[in-house]
Amino acid sequence: MSPNLNPKTLDDLLGNAKHYAEYCMRGTGSLPPTLFLIGRDGKQIMLMPKNLADEKAKDDFATQSKLMAVACGATVAVMALEAWVKTAKPGEKFDMTEPPSEAFDRGEVVVLMGESIAAGQKQKLLPIIRSGNHKFFGFGESTGSELKNIQGRFSQLLPTKVPDEGMRALALAMLKVKGVQQAMTGKVQGRSRFRR
Repeated sequence: MSPNLNPKTLDDLLGNAKHYAEYCMRGTGSLPPTLFLIGRDGKQIMLMPKNLADEKAKDDFATQSKLMAVACGATVAVMALEAWVKTAKPGEKFDMTEPPSEAFDRGEVVVLMGESIAAGQKQKLLPIIRSGNHKFFGFGESTGSELKNIQGRFSQLLPTKVPDEGMRALALAMLKVKGVQQAMTGKVQGRSRFRR
């Protein structure tokens, strides 16, 4: 599957995020957290953090993602990132006290969290399959139809109302202060990018 060079819908952007995730996983074995947006001008924009070394860096990237959504007047957003998940087996009570990263029976997934002003929220979990030498082999069967209302720092990225030009300019200025220098939409090996 090749990326959609002119994404218009949440499903289009989810497809591009999945394509990019597979590209990264095949190349390096990991996926850096990546925000995909469709701006008011209809162009795709990508944003990646410099690093996510600690909780502050994660919070900063979440803030930058929300500011970018305002700055470009985004109508569709997808956050793609790797995560650990744990699930309760049928008939078992789910242990809310154990973090997924510490669970013995955890699973490694790529999470695609999407939202659209027109279509609401849609999430997918792509189970990561690794070969015996721990290299990425592929994705398992995608799940997500049962996921509703995912919460956390990387969710609810779109503004609740359409930002006016003043709000967009303010968000752009705040991004500049935070070190996000320049937004570029351009094609690089069939995908758009955002450069800092």
